[in-house]
Amino acid sequence: MTLEWERVIVHSVDPVALGQWWAKALGWVVVHSSDEEFEIRPEPDRLPGLEFVRLDESKKAKSRLHLDFRPDDQDAEVARLEAHGAQRVDIGQGDQSWVVMADPEGNEFCVLGQRHQ
Repeated sequence: MTLEWERVIVHSVDPVALGQWWAKALGWVVVHSSDEEFEIRPEPDRLPGLEFVRLDESKKAKSRLHLDFRPDDQDAEVARLEAHGAQRVDIGQGDQSWVVMADPEGNEFCVLGQRHQ
């Protein structure tokens, strides 16, 4: 038996707006769009993707699952994401090498520091 990781589902009050935000933030392409679902991928035929699905209630607590990203330049990427509308958030992480941020609907994600060789 084998499993292929196809996508991560993100519940969203406005899946189109949030999906477009993430597509621009990641430089990914839109592969499906409707009022209820919006899917993006790194390339049209490359998995996994992110699918934003309508859920008519706002986020209420810390996310139990989040995405980590490792950029070439953490400071530059954090600044770019802040200019794009992300916010730094404190979820009790303390002083760490990563930066915890949130997208426009409050979903947390981390921008990691440089990988140690």
